[in-house]
Parts: sequence; structure tokens; C-alpha cells
Amino acid sequence: MSKKKDTFMNMVISLFVITIISGFSLGYVNQLTEQPIKDAKVAKKTNAIKLVLPDFDNNPVEDVVLIKSENINDSIEVYPGFANNEFVGAAVIGSSEKGFSGLVKLMIGFKASGEIQNIEVLEQKETPGLGTKMKDEKFLAQFRDKNPSTYNLKVKKDGGEVDALTGATISSRAFGEATQMAFDEFMKNKENLKTPKN
Repeated sequence: MSKKKDTFMNMVISLFVITIISGFSLGYVNQLTEQPIKDAKVAKKTNAIKLVLPDFDNNPVEDVVLIKSENINDSIEVYPGFANNEFVGAAVIGSSEKGFSGLVKLMIGFKASGEIQNIEVLEQKETPGLGTKMKDEKFLAQFRDKNPSTYNLKVKKDGGEVDALTGATISSRAFGEATQMAFDEFMKNKENLKTPKN
């Protein structure tokens, strides 16, 4: 009987030691990868800002303005762009939870006058070959140089002006909703964005 007790105790001790070693290993790996993951996210945002804003010479990531909105739980991130201390536009993160597979998150660049400079898709989990085509040039081109105050961002099926992606009307609606939300926040806060922070 004592041999069984010894074997059981050995197994418990072994499991305890393995658990402790595994926990420390996971903690160490997490600590090693935490900063590179943060850096990658910042780099992705910085690249998206460069793609969607008119030419600027400030650091929009440092000048970010967080705006509380009643439409979503998180604050909306707005990255103002300046050239020679003159406001040239802002990159706004817009999102919609109404995509076919949930969240659609975009970085929309607006010129100071309100027209869309460009749009970059940050996150989406739409159906490959259908909703994922929201990243395609043909779809994105119909938004450039359009001012959402005069250009209806709804799909044509809903009375708007946007050609929906074939077989992905829901994804197209979410894209338009995220863009409209970003535009609304840009226009509401435009006057507060026009002055550089420094």
C-alpha cells in the first residue's frame, strides 16, 4: 500500500513541477512577444495612416485624438494630419459590427474639405472570395474623392450610390456604415482637430 502512496505522491509532485515550469515558460514567452506585438500594431496603423491621408509632415500617431461616441463602446481614434502647421485632413478609424462575420474595421482618410482621400481595411473576417474583396481596388475606388455629405454611402439596393460586392451585400453595407460613422465623427469634431497640439 505504501508503494502505491509513494507512486501517487511522485505523480503529484511531477505534475506540480511540470505546471510550475510551464507557467514560467509561458510567462517568459508572453513577456518576450508582448512588445513586438504592440510595435507591429503601431506600425500597421502608421502605414495605414500614410496610405489614407494627404501628404503630412507631423506625427499623427503622437497627435491622436480619442473621441467618445454614443454609437460604440470604445473611443474613436482620429489622427489629424498637418503640413507646415496647416490642417490637411484626418484619418479616422470607423467600424461596424454588422459584417457577415462580425467586425469590419477601416481607416478612412478625409481631406480637410471632407472628401475621402483613401480607405484602408484594418480588420475583417468576411467570407474569402466574397466579402474579403472589400480590399480590392475596384471596390475602394468608388469612394475616393467623394464627400459623404453628398454621396450616399449605402449600397444601390438600399437606395444609395455604392456598387455592392457581388454576393457580399451585407459586407458592403457594413463597409458603408463604418465609413459613414467615421465621416460623422470627423465632421462633428473637425474644428477641434485643426490646431496642432504643439
